[in-house]
Amino acid sequence: MSHLAKVDLSAKLSKQQGLERLEAAQERLLRLRLLLGGQIGEKRIGPPLCVLFEGWDASGKGGAIKRLVAPLDPRHVRVSQFAAPTYDEKRHHFLQRFWNVLPGWGGMTVLDRSWYGRVLVERVEGFATEEQWTRAYQEIVEFERTLAAEGTILIKFWMHVSPEEQLKRFEDRAGDPLRQWKLTDEDWRNREKRPAYENAIEDMLDKTDKKRAHWKIIPGDNKPLARVAVVEHVADTIEKHLAAHGYKLHDAG
Repeated sequence: MSHLAKVDLSAKLSKQQGLERLEAAQERLLRLRLLLGGQIGEKRIGPPLCVLFEGWDASGKGGAIKRLVAPLDPRHVRVSQFAAPTYDEKRHHFLQRFWNVLPGWGGMTVLDRSWYGRVLVERVEGFATEEQWTRAYQEIVEFERTLAAEGTILIKFWMHVSPEEQLKRFEDRAGDPLRQWKLTDEDWRNREKRPAYENAIEDMLDKTDKKRAHWKIIPGDNKPLARVAVVEHVADTIEKHLAAHGYKLHDAG
């Protein structure tokens, strides 16, 4: 069974349940973020935190990112969005444009799309040659190994939605004057190529899911559940990492 087929897209939380769990998770995250930044606890800056989002169009990346950063001081987190590389960026190695936004010690960065574009959209749409995107798997693994060796906490999300839910969201956006800008002709074209993208996603998960940088697939058909799952997973991962490095999580204040 494929990675995506194993995801239970029927799981749900009510709006009220989602709000209650989200508030609790955001409070945990705020405390952990202050601990990483050296504002509370032992007053030493913690390791870099990089949270990476990939997913289907209309899968809820924007809403999840909004809830993830909402409780945090904007001075302590940076959200960076990546679209197609510019003409000048194409003159360099595909990983080059990501280095400058990566967090340093005590910092946090959230990436809306990432270096995985090389093995997803660039592969499917033919923007990279087969030799380039095939080689990219190992290049990405080594890149992430380097980040992990430096101490970076790297969290990778794939936001997954069913084709039926995606179509519903597309149609909702098309009928909303304030959200029509979020729906493009390219979104409809990508939808028609879903089988090709599914093959690329499965290869990506097979080849780049490593102990130091696991993929977390988020079932996104139910928005309250997806948003809670993201914030809780980030908080859980930070806690495990800091506990393993001797931080006193419960004494911070």
